[in-house]
Amino acid sequence: MRPLDSLVILDLSRVLACPFASMLLAELGASVIKVEQPGVGDETRSFEPQLAADSAYYFACNRSKLSVTVNFRSAEGQAIIRELAAQADVLVENFPVGTLAKSGLDYAALKPINPRLVYVSCTGFGQTGPYAHKKGYDTVFQAMGGIMSLTGERGGGPVKPGLPVADLTSGLWVAIAILSALAGRTTTGEGCHVDFSMLDGQVSLLTLAAARYFAFGEVPARLGTEHPGRVPSASFKCRDGRFAHITASDQHWMPLCVALGLEQWGADARFANNALRVQHRDELMRGLTRAIGQLTRAELIAKLDAAEVPVGPVNDVAEILGDPHVAARGLVREFDYPGVGRFKGLGLPYKFDGYDDPGFGRPPSLGEHTDAVLAARLGYSAERLADLRSRKVI
Repeated sequence: MRPLDSLVILDLSRVLACPFASMLLAELGASVIKVEQPGVGDETRSFEPQLAADSAYYFACNRSKLSVTVNFRSAEGQAIIRELAAQADVLVENFPVGTLAKSGLDYAALKPINPRLVYVSCTGFGQTGPYAHKKGYDTVFQAMGGIMSLTGERGGGPVKPGLPVADLTSGLWVAIAILSALAGRTTTGEGCHVDFSMLDGQVSLLTLAAARYFAFGEVPARLGTEHPGRVPSASFKCRDGRFAHITASDQHWMPLCVALGLEQWGADARFANNALRVQHRDELMRGLTRAIGQLTRAELIAKLDAAEVPVGPVNDVAEILGDPHVAARGLVREFDYPGVGRFKGLGLPYKFDGYDDPGFGRPPSLGEHTDAVLAARLGYSAERLADLRSRKVI
């Protein structure tokens, strides 16, 4: 048994943020019915990188789901969605503000037929406010939300992180919202509408940068890999051209100095605590860079691990996915997909004691479960399914 085995989620979303959220819940046991447009499906099925029979992009966020194709631009298709929603615990959608209201599929229309429904609307800027109808994608939210202004080298321009962090963190926010609303429903017996804005999600992540602004009126500058309030905390280039990242608190300062042959710095009153080291950041960073540059990455990590100073290699994707610890934790798993064969993916990072661990199902092919879901959940006959398909409703 997995924690969410009894949960039914009707997923009208596409692309990345909400599909990522619903995949997390699917692998925790929920039955996720992904509704896609007939013949086309979620647009990420056509995104790069393309495989023989679908897209690795689609695979990354749609495992363990049921794919049902419904043309909910048609009246009959809308009726099917309403029937499915009447039986669901959760509905997730990420259409522009007002789109589903035109089809009678918004929360106001569905609440009377299922008062226990948790209905999540994920949009770029929320249902209200001056930007409610503005368009945006992941990098727009990164830029507007402040994270891009914090990312980049000293004196350089803004840089986006290497992953779509606005989409992925929005997926986590959506999953948290769903679980919170369901927990509340156990008390009230009633569902609710969740209005989630991806820009709001990014602003909420500013946390420490916002704290510095609220405390000092300081707009944080770009510092590359350095930390604005801790020294040392940065990535350093080693003798072999590879990089390692060190983050040291006060208790690590002397062991770090000893390991690097800088005992005099450990005894220097100017560097006795973190606040003083922040004041002398430039001098310390120059000295540490020189000392670390005399060691290979393996030598540095061995010395600092022995001294119990927090350090790690700056791994590329191939290095971390091949790492023995990642292998021991079982994060890289495989599924079998028609026309592709065995394909790897990343499992959920949970280990349960008391429940079965998260699943790892393959993604669905387009419309793979349409007949089974509509027959089992709505009682549609084979003849009715054939008729709906002939008229391109499903």
